[in-house]
Amino acid sequence: MPPRSPTRIKAPAVAVTVPANRDQAAAAVRQIGDLNREQMRLQAQLNDQIAALTQQYQPQLDALGEEVAALQKGVQTWAEAHRDELTRNGKSKTANLVTGEIAWRQRPPSCRITGADAVVETLERLGLGRFVRTKSEPNKEAILNEPEAVAGVAGIKIVTGVEDFVIIPFEAEAA
Repeated sequence: MPPRSPTRIKAPAVAVTVPANRDQAAAAVRQIGDLNREQMRLQAQLNDQIAALTQQYQPQLDALGEEVAALQKGVQTWAEAHRDELTRNGKSKTANLVTGEIAWRQRPPSCRITGADAVVETLERLGLGRFVRTKSEPNKEAILNEPEAVAGVAGIKIVTGVEDFVIIPFEAEAA
């Protein structure tokens, strides 16, 4: 059996029309503008239809949401009153009701801080600096101001001379 050669996967060829002269390039830019505007018109139509559907169904959705919230509150009130029997005196956190389950879940501890600057100041004053995070990171702005100072430093690469090609079809703004 002959040895298998590695399988090459080629990207599909993309048909590109290249303008042959300035007039054809200008016509292509105009066509790009026309297509962009058509795309925006279709997007606007789509958004109009979404807005109309949302407005049409919103009262029903709100009513259903209120009904669900009321039922949930009722089930919770009943479950809290019968928690011991539902959880077998605290041996379980879940109760099966044939049509579904109800459960009590303890959220993990969280920490809320208001007035972070004052809290940091107080922690440091009380000798609790271990609860204050200090972040060190490279200063890219300073590096770009003095690229020769970091020349040869592993992990730093100054990228220059990148050029983007931009096509801006002329558009009239409606006031």
